[in-house]
Amino acid sequence: MKPAAFQQKLDEARQLLLGQHFTQALSRYAKLTRAFPGQAVVWFEYGTTAARLGQLEAASRAWERAMQLAPRNAELIVQIGHQYQGLRKPEQARACFARAAAADSKAINPRISLAVLFEQQHRLDEARTAVEECLAIDPRDDQARYLSAMLDRRGNQLEAAERRLRDLIQSDPKHPYVRYACRYELAQVLDRTGRFDEAMKLLAEAKQIVRTLANTYVLLKNYDQAAESARQFALNQPRNILQAWTNSFPAPEREVIPPLAFLGGHPRSGTTLLEQVLGAHPCVAALDEPLAFADVLQPAFCQMPEHSSAPLNGLRRLYPRALLDEVGAAGNGKLLLDKNPSLTVHLPVWLRVFPELRVVIALRDPRDVVLSCYFQNILLNATNVNFLSLERLAKHYADLMDVWLAVREWEGIAWLETRYEEIVADLEKEGRRVTAFLGLDWHEGQNRFYEKSRQLYSPTYQDVTRPVYASSVGRWHAYEKHLAPILPALDVYCRRLGYG
Repeated sequence: MKPAAFQQKLDEARQLLLGQHFTQALSRYAKLTRAFPGQAVVWFEYGTTAARLGQLEAASRAWERAMQLAPRNAELIVQIGHQYQGLRKPEQARACFARAAAADSKAINPRISLAVLFEQQHRLDEARTAVEECLAIDPRDDQARYLSAMLDRRGNQLEAAERRLRDLIQSDPKHPYVRYACRYELAQVLDRTGRFDEAMKLLAEAKQIVRTLANTYVLLKNYDQAAESARQFALNQPRNILQAWTNSFPAPEREVIPPLAFLGGHPRSGTTLLEQVLGAHPCVAALDEPLAFADVLQPAFCQMPEHSSAPLNGLRRLYPRALLDEVGAAGNGKLLLDKNPSLTVHLPVWLRVFPELRVVIALRDPRDVVLSCYFQNILLNATNVNFLSLERLAKHYADLMDVWLAVREWEGIAWLETRYEEIVADLEKEGRRVTAFLGLDWHEGQNRFYEKSRQLYSPTYQDVTRPVYASSVGRWHAYEKHLAPILPALDVYCRRLGYG
């Protein structure tokens, strides 16, 4: 086949991949690997397509073949590492990044990727080593300078962190992420050192930069449509809706599944802390914002022509299997805990498929919640676009909590609310109560949850590597004048949830 014909076939396969027609794309890529077995890029894209279809062994074989064909192509190997990261396979990702760094002694990207991964895993000394390698290659690299400052802050070297961050901002970094991330990071330092007004100024600058990088109008429009639909559905159901669903899908017709619980609430309400406490129990497999609902359960549910027993049982098999695929053999025989605060709005879907689901909702003073969310530097999407202003955050809080306040009135739901303030005041007392709700006895290891090191995917992964602390309770008072415009909107939820 001539080069032009090869490129045409490759472009056709790519269009199918980009269009998410994964089955057809896989067939095209399979043919290309047979016709052009020496093309590393074909094997890479073949593996990527196989991964989208959940064929992880085939994906790994294809990616290994690509790396064998192009052992010095550091960028290709880094891309494979990022694919493994997306699949939540951090050790395979780390191996790829290390392989890419070894392939090119002057390549910064694989070393940056290693540093980020090590920092997320709380392996700060190894992260520092990778950053120093980057700075030795290029002392002015934006990402390396930013990560160096972040590591200073995480090591409580606040003066050094502030100095590095101010120098970085002054140099007008060209890397788009670093331009706003360094301002978020400096705001954290300023907050910890009591300079609250300047912290808010830096956050406003960061968020304005983010707005220039995406069409936030479209994101907000899409969010508003979805949020209002979810809200209206929950509000419009009769209180006996669960009984109606149970009558159409009675217990004897349901396939048996592992014990299952959902941990939700608004982001920054203490869900990550609680997930870590519960996950330290030997009988609990706690999953930190797993992809199973969004990638597997919800799409299949929306495509169902009817909600009869047979298709619902199909979902009852599909979803736990997806959770177990992510957690691995360590989840066998354990209670599966899906911690996913933003997906609280989709509780009706979970309850339709799993009427026996136990629901734990983390509560925290709404004013502290909104302030804490405002400080978060997280990936921009149709939900997190609300984090770009206090006004939108107040609306997001109302949208999510309106769903919960409606669903908790449904007759027959097994639910429990737990307060962040009570957890930090007496971890064991409140932890025992929540653990008992899940049908388990308290385990002493739960007191030392922070000793259990594992990869977390919540943006707040840094906050749960030490014992509980109460410094965030009532934090909003230091920012009261900045929150003043939205306090009336939050007041109704303060009253309904018991926060004076």
